[in-house]
Amino acid sequence: MNNHPASPLCSCDIEINRRRFLKTTVAATAALGALPSSTPLRGEPAKAGAKGHQGESETLVATLYKSLTDTQRKTIVFPFDHELRSKVDNNWQITDKTIAEFYSKDQQAMIREIFMKLHSPEYAAQVYKQVEDDGDKEGFGGCAIAIFGEPGTGKFEFVLSGRHCTRRCDGDSLEGTAFGGPIFYGHAAGADTEKPDHPGNVYWYQAKKANEVFQMLDGKQRAIALLGRGRGEEGTKTVRLTGKKTGLPGIPFSELTSDQKEHARKVVADILAPFRKADADESIRCIDTAGWDSLHMAFYKNQDLGNDGVWDVWQIEGPSMLSYFRGSPHVHAWLHVKSSA
Repeated sequence: MNNHPASPLCSCDIEINRRRFLKTTVAATAALGALPSSTPLRGEPAKAGAKGHQGESETLVATLYKSLTDTQRKTIVFPFDHELRSKVDNNWQITDKTIAEFYSKDQQAMIREIFMKLHSPEYAAQVYKQVEDDGDKEGFGGCAIAIFGEPGTGKFEFVLSGRHCTRRCDGDSLEGTAFGGPIFYGHAAGADTEKPDHPGNVYWYQAKKANEVFQMLDGKQRAIALLGRGRGEEGTKTVRLTGKKTGLPGIPFSELTSDQKEHARKVVADILAPFRKADADESIRCIDTAGWDSLHMAFYKNQDLGNDGVWDVWQIEGPSMLSYFRGSPHVHAWLHVKSSA
């Protein structure tokens, strides 16, 4: 857990959820286009997420790469297979040079646009604001980036890191790996320890949707799904994929009724909703490959803010997918999706 203070959101008394983000989207993201009414629950034919896809963010990464000075390249460009590429944490800088201090104004604008276009139009402005609010004095400018490989010549990946933020852009350089590897998102909305209803938290809507699944469970199912304390956070190890189809924490999707299962699948769609469609679709295809019935859903009672029975900590885990949501004392969320571990 990090104890860095975060600036309060101006909309701290507003419940932010998937259907209301459009109302708060600022003009800066208006050109990003319209998001489909919902994230699909099954993969679609390969379009934006096809292998070797070059989306808007990938094109901008190539342009940014070409603009780098020799000094910048020596500092932030690494071989594609460098171990740093697969790292993730809740508060870190992938290189020791921040966006605000190390890049020209034009480059800073490109980096910001890469980040924005990695998110759905419905969510981009609020996600950017979360990074600004959680990023201490420098906001988004306090984040750092690295580029692995060379865009346009084969495999490459752009990684942006900061407090409560790790994002990736790889043009599907890694087949069967959504987002190009594990990512992190989080939010401390106005205080390090949030109130039980998490006012103003950008991502709390996901926990509310997950708790709806718990309310649908009968007594026997709840006994399987509700456990003690959630996993500890250990950086990249937090989202290590086990490859196990049995013996995972919580209740298997295979033991849910059809309506419970459908609602649980919608929780996965809500987890993916903030991200661009290409990455969301690729995630669903990976889960399709591994099999939805191999997923397990667990809730943890020992970190219940306010002791209100609305579980702040929960996860969905399968052999090659892990979404761990820790909403106590504020939101930390880890996500790693592959077609096989």
